[in-house]
Amino acid sequence: MNLALTSYWHRLRYRTRQFWHYLGWASASPDLEKARSILNPKQMALFNQLQTTEKLHSLNVLDKLMRAGESQTDLLVAALLHDVGKVKSPLRLWERVWIVLGKVFLPHQVKAWEAGTPTSRSSWKKPFAIAAQHPIWGAEMATEAGTSPLATALIRRHQEALPGQPRTTEEHLLRKLQQADGGE
Repeated sequence: MNLALTSYWHRLRYRTRQFWHYLGWASASPDLEKARSILNPKQMALFNQLQTTEKLHSLNVLDKLMRAGESQTDLLVAALLHDVGKVKSPLRLWERVWIVLGKVFLPHQVKAWEAGTPTSRSSWKKPFAIAAQHPIWGAEMATEAGTSPLATALIRRHQEALPGQPRTTEEHLLRKLQQADGGE
């Protein structure tokens, strides 16, 4: 099996698992003690604006990092706040599914759709713009909440592709965040 096809099946399996987790998480209640022990009060207020499923996802990313022995504060803060930009324009379940399917089956078109603006509630392209822009929004929001420059950079870059081996401390932490976030 060639590398592209293997990567495709890996992403599809991951996203299918993520979808079923999402459905199970919709009725779950997150334990926020770990988040409270890491985030300052303004950051915690920001975290609390996330949808329940996004809180659970962020706590899961945090748990993966902590189980791997990570304790660097900026990395842990970024794990909890990496998707906080989504609160600016929350996505519905069907929009999340549309994003996943689009990225799998129409990757070239998705690049153009991501460059759009998420202003129209009726536009079917809006979810792609939100997905692409939420890291920038989240970094701005995190800065306003007193987040360090390093954690803010990790939030802003959490979807950025890293070519080759990480060279800086920031890139090493970014790679760890991305791996805990599912390779995204």
